[in-house]
Amino acid sequence: MFPEISTPRLQMRVLQTEDLTAYRQYLTQNREHLRPWEPERTESFFSDQECIARISLMHQHTEAGTAIPFSLFMGRDMIGVCNFSNIVHGVFQACHLGYAISAAHQGKGLMREAVEAGIHYMFEKQNLHRIMANYRPENLRSAALLDSLGFEREGFAKRYLKINGVWCDHVLTAKVRDDE
Repeated sequence: MFPEISTPRLQMRVLQTEDLTAYRQYLTQNREHLRPWEPERTESFFSDQECIARISLMHQHTEAGTAIPFSLFMGRDMIGVCNFSNIVHGVFQACHLGYAISAAHQGKGLMREAVEAGIHYMFEKQNLHRIMANYRPENLRSAALLDSLGFEREGFAKRYLKINGVWCDHVLTAKVRDDE
């Protein structure tokens, strides 16, 4: 029912309720690692109840066609996310991309593998024209990844998102489908 992508090292799919343990483990093990790049998280964010509610919300957005929140798995372990959100069809045919990988798996090319496969899926299967991705200027890994995948800088947004309790600037980038 939901899309799945296999790459040489990863399985990318929308979380199911039976993934709750893997999901919570990913979140708790990477809490400090992801803190500088994500919104403030209350203790309840990590609870079974809120994790199940978010999985349900992921299903609703996927079914409505407004998002495809891929979780990245190596075997039974969840190691990251590659989310395509704010999907708009019609004359815009675009979405936003967000991603994260566990501390233990960074620097191995896995995020590139996932994002590249996800972009291909969104262009070919969802028929999108534009994918936008924004990053904090100090996030050199994200800047390098997006640049290597052909994303182009389109602007700079002051105090764009509230990250870890602080309004943070972001570099705005996009990748436009080449074959149109």
